[in-house]
Amino acid sequence: MSVEDGGEQPWTDVSRFPDFLDHLEDQGGATVKGIVDRIDADIDADGVVYHDRGIRAPGYDATFVPEPEGSQVVPAFSVEVHTIGPRSVWAVFDATLSWDFYLLQSDGVAAIAWVSDEEYNAEEAGMFLSKRDALAAGRFSFGTFIYADEEWEEQRDLIEGTNAPAFLQRDDGSTLVPTSQAEFYDVVNSTPEDFRTNGGGAPSHLGLLELEVTID
Repeated sequence: MSVEDGGEQPWTDVSRFPDFLDHLEDQGGATVKGIVDRIDADIDADGVVYHDRGIRAPGYDATFVPEPEGSQVVPAFSVEVHTIGPRSVWAVFDATLSWDFYLLQSDGVAAIAWVSDEEYNAEEAGMFLSKRDALAAGRFSFGTFIYADEEWEEQRDLIEGTNAPAFLQRDDGSTLVPTSQAEFYDVVNSTPEDFRTNGGGAPSHLGLLELEVTID
């Protein structure tokens, strides 16, 4: 798992969305901004940053959808970022895992994160008594950070200033901004094809089936 922005800074408010995937199936899809509006949370949302194990991809919004039946070898759901510029960022996840979705808030920062029982048991159960405790400590692999005002402008300017498809968060919390797609894939030691076919070698307990992070 990867820590959230600012290292081990804890989230003070961790709220679980009940039956998120069931609601997603019923509604046919949901956006981050739509979710924030629907729950009437006091959260300003000008844009989001998709977080995937340290990969960061800013966008104006992100959409969750259930994947069509038969499109994957297992039932699946996906998240697609409404990217800035000619970028394509989306991920497909195995819906047969035991997923929980959470709204995280702390000091004016918010995020939606999703963690499976399988991931928690494999990576965090030895250190935390529950998923909620792990998330409160900033331990999650997948999420969408929600930004507004100057904080969002900073994220947008960062990605607009590069020809890379996304930027990266180092283990110490600092940001690495590649200059091109080739440099991005050199840093992550993978290829666009590997990302699309196996999530860049993601272990099965993460439930990541496909990952697209490219720029035209």
